[in-house]
Amino acid sequence: MHINDFQLKDFPSVTFDKIRYGDTDRQGHVNNSVFSAFLETGRVELLYDPDFPGLSDDTSFVIASLNLVFIREITWPGKVDIGTGILKIGRSSITIFQKLFQNDVLVASAETVVVQVNHIQKQSTPLSEKAKASLEKWLLD
Repeated sequence: MHINDFQLKDFPSVTFDKIRYGDTDRQGHVNNSVFSAFLETGRVELLYDPDFPGLSDDTSFVIASLNLVFIREITWPGKVDIGTGILKIGRSSITIFQKLFQNDVLVASAETVVVQVNHIQKQSTPLSEKAKASLEKWLLD
């Protein structure tokens, strides 16, 4: 199956966010910037899972690239369902693919590259083999 064909049920990680009235713009639609916050919810649940042994105290993930495709508007009230999975695990980076749905309708898709960075040197640092192994459960088929 191609990633464009993925439905919510096809993702290894599924979560949701509640849409707040304050997320809307003057036209009553959810502001474009809030789409990124919804994507963050999905990424954080995957990357900062308490069972994920990948990060040491002196590293974190930073976004190196975000390609967000707006497909439909999101409206208040309601919730957004977030499907998240990993496309590729690199030396120090992870390529994440996500889709956002409202009422089972696709509203956006995104591909994000995050890089593990050392806080002290402020440089990318390789993912451990243990981290790579634990991330594999999130790989998209």
